[in-house]
Amino acid sequence: MPAAFFRVATSAAVLLVPLIAQAWGAAGHRLVADIAYQSLPTSTRTKVDSLLGVDPGATLPSISTWADDVRSPSTAAWHYVNFARGSGCHFDEGTNCPGGQCVVGAIENQLEILASSRPASERFKALKWVVHLVADAHQPLHAGFADDKGGNLLQVRAFGRGSNLHAVWDGGMIKNWPGGLGALREHLMEAGDAPQDALPPRRWVEESCRIASYSEFYPEGRFITEHYLNRWGRPMASRLRIAADRLARVLQDALP
Repeated sequence: MPAAFFRVATSAAVLLVPLIAQAWGAAGHRLVADIAYQSLPTSTRTKVDSLLGVDPGATLPSISTWADDVRSPSTAAWHYVNFARGSGCHFDEGTNCPGGQCVVGAIENQLEILASSRPASERFKALKWVVHLVADAHQPLHAGFADDKGGNLLQVRAFGRGSNLHAVWDGGMIKNWPGGLGALREHLMEAGDAPQDALPPRRWVEESCRIASYSEFYPEGRFITEHYLNRWGRPMASRLRIAADRLARVLQDALP
């Protein structure tokens, strides 16, 4: 990555960009859904389109943020999983996801509904959950540490204003990608297909947790510097691409 990869992010215009903690942010979720849809074989895409027909005009990207729009106390825990710092990022259902109330349990439950013979309206709702939550599981701070609420409690200085580390990863680095969202999408498409492995969702969150465990993941002095953005820009993009490919994989498996 060039040394000045994110220098554009310090321009006066970018200082006005708000940093809002909301999963990957709308832009990230739409990117994941868009690339996943483009990766689907025709047979699976036809079945996805059939379910999208429950809401005329809906697309995979357009439904990707629905789960944030309807977030409630009963579903808030579905968007993340907490690990204890120093736990080695080992997922234990009883400890990390009691009663299935975490992103792993929610993905598994909604995939069961999607693959079932239930009415199309119920399966469409499950599709909306799956598209969103698969992306959430690949954001490192949605599988972060309970003691700082996945970076939400870590105040930082980023892009000329106060923010928190979770918000920087959710949307700050995406919105400030050099050249904009179009350039980021092109970068993700050029990255080629990531291995569509058969790892279960619990392994996805362990991967995310291990990224958040790197000592340099937490910015020195709580400043999001050019060095930090250069170091973590491509890993952030990689998680988006891997999320897209795994989303395509689970949709193929659920809609064979």
